[in-house]
Amino acid sequence: MIQHVKPALAAAIIATAACAGVPAAAQVNGIATADTAVAVAGTTAFQTGYQQIATQYEPQRQTLEQRQQQRQQLVQQLDTNADGQLDDAEAQAAPEATVSQVQALDAELQQIQAPIQLARLYVVSQVAQQYGAAVQQVIADRSIQMLIAPDAIIYAPDAANVTQAVTEALNSRVPTATVAPPAGWQPSQATVNLFQQIQQLLVMSAMQQQQAAQQGAAAAPQQPVEGR
Repeated sequence: MIQHVKPALAAAIIATAACAGVPAAAQVNGIATADTAVAVAGTTAFQTGYQQIATQYEPQRQTLEQRQQQRQQLVQQLDTNADGQLDDAEAQAAPEATVSQVQALDAELQQIQAPIQLARLYVVSQVAQQYGAAVQQVIADRSIQMLIAPDAIIYAPDAANVTQAVTEALNSRVPTATVAPPAGWQPSQATVNLFQQIQQLLVMSAMQQQQAAQQGAAAAPQQPVEGR
């Protein structure tokens, strides 16, 4: 099951990730790099689309959170090795009624989540369709001779990162995205792969923000109590 992230966090999370370390020069000796997931997730169409989906499916999202909590409580009862998962051995040793409850919750979660994920996939697909054209625009504008994916680079200076420039080109090409897929629409495998990368990016960024907030709270000086 794909990790659920509250879309309200998306704008702040991705804006920070997309803008970090991207100075105006944005290329080094004709060689540059761009992160597709960050570029797409940084667009206005993506962020606005996710916010619209969050609003439209708010009741379903609340139900999802409730069912996920119920499932977690059941799994904790059966999770003898404390790894947070219910493996085959644990399922076989558990009461059949409890395992059936977990399976029923899994089916319900998948059913509730399906239209939400399909709407998100449709938003991603609309932006991604223009990614190639946006990259070509940036390549031409900046006279880039070679564009390399970030995972193929061991080291590159910040100036080589043109991700933000690609996001800006996408914004001009796809100012908005529709959140309601046409009847029968199904995403391509490339769209699914990109969507999963973006979801992972959102999860990691949310965790980093949470950790930063916790560290900030721990480092904050305590206020003196009156009367002491």
